[in-house]
Amino acid sequence: MKSSGTPPSGANPGHDTAAPRRILVLDIGGTHVKAMLKGGRQEIKFVSGPKMTPAAMLAQLLPLLAGKHYDAVSIGIPTPVLHGRVVQDPRNLGKGWKDFDFEQAFACPVRLINDAAMQALGSYDGGHMLFLGLGTGLGSAAILDGVVQPLELAHLPFRKKTFEHYVGEQALRDLGKKEWRANVEKTIEILHAALQPDYIVLGGGNVRHLRKLPPGVRRGDNANAFAGGFRLWRNHV
Repeated sequence: MKSSGTPPSGANPGHDTAAPRRILVLDIGGTHVKAMLKGGRQEIKFVSGPKMTPAAMLAQLLPLLAGKHYDAVSIGIPTPVLHGRVVQDPRNLGKGWKDFDFEQAFACPVRLINDAAMQALGSYDGGHMLFLGLGTGLGSAAILDGVVQPLELAHLPFRKKTFEHYVGEQALRDLGKKEWRANVEKTIEILHAALQPDYIVLGGGNVRHLRKLPPGVRRGDNANAFAGGFRLWRNHV
């Protein structure tokens, strides 16, 4: 699987190029942090939120990993990632993510990727796919013939505000399911017309609130985020 530009990783090219055997995947969201080891059957999960910093996350995570071995880490994070580096602090988390040294913290190679792109990678089934993540906000990514392109569609202008304002978690609570579903359907219609994907995958925790989906749209699975994190280390250099 290819990615746009350089690999979406924070790994140091000087590390051993042998494929890692035990990969830890972190799926960091605005509501929860989820983690799973390759080959594991049960995810680790705890609450995140707008005050969670990298140090606060590690303070909760590392004790839960005590005694577990891993030799590489994939991290999906809800913010733009460019050339393996966090571009800005996530809107729905605390401060300090942009300049944090994850490789030093985990003492092993780390690959960083936008969280929607990671779940998209795990959901991909060929061709041109658009992934939309309905969670705390609106995640988005596209994959075109195996090339991963993270997108930032959530904060594009839509109606009087942005797409995320009408389809995010807060909109679901404020507007109710009926209006929220109508907003999701309109968002899908607009983005499908603009980007012309072969198919759309809807992921994120709030996809469960949808009923009938439009043609060419299918439900994803949050477990695909872990699959995407494991795929990040295929044929790496």
